[in-house]
Amino acid sequence: MSEDSFSASERAAMKQRAEELRAAKGVKGAAKKAKEFDACLEAISGLEGLDRLIAERFHVVVTEEAPNLDPKTWYGFPSYAREGKVVTFVQPASKFDTRYTSIGFNEDAHLDDGAMWATSFAVVDWNDEVEQTLRELVRKAA
Repeated sequence: MSEDSFSASERAAMKQRAEELRAAKGVKGAAKKAKEFDACLEAISGLEGLDRLIAERFHVVVTEEAPNLDPKTWYGFPSYAREGKVVTFVQPASKFDTRYTSIGFNEDAHLDDGAMWATSFAVVDWNDEVEQTLRELVRKAA
């Protein structure tokens, strides 16, 4: 694939991921987790409007329901990992100029349910029903 096949937002996300990897190089253990935790909070605080509200509320959900998942960033997204592998993340609408914020779950989330299941959820509002659904998904993923 040529560089022209990626949008400016996609190239920026790839650069963010490269920077995340460079920043973590040589840092281990508790220091690495602390650095990644701070990066996650910084990514959330850099958001605005509904993106920020969803990311803040999802951070609370994950820390309450799955304290074993480690906050970090992944392509600049606020993310939560187990043993270094991202399980779930918030993809802000502003990141790729999309219509809605997404909450995504990677394959390590083990949300498998039959022959087909959702791995990403569009969130256009935060309410009790959304929070309860995400709490259930995070518990299952963790």
